[in-house]
Amino acid sequence: LVTASATAKIVNCCTNAGALAMFAWQGTVFWQLAVVMAVFNLAGATLGARTALKRGSGFVRIVLLVVVLALVANMAYEQWIA
Repeated sequence: LVTASATAKIVNCCTNAGALAMFAWQGTVFWQLAVVMAVFNLAGATLGARTALKRGSGFVRIVLLVVVLALVANMAYEQWIA
């Protein structure tokens, strides 16, 4: 899971770069907002990778399970209650 998480970060970075290139080519990028988002994205990715490496795969499994359960609960709420 730690390797998969690290690989996902790399793939996510590549897809973001591709999207940025396309939107920049079309002239629709808000550069001030993009720079702020990029800085926080980099900080979050660095913190997440360091935490995953420090705490190990057991911690990654727990966080993954909590996030998936939260997303399922949110989708259920939006589907049947909201």
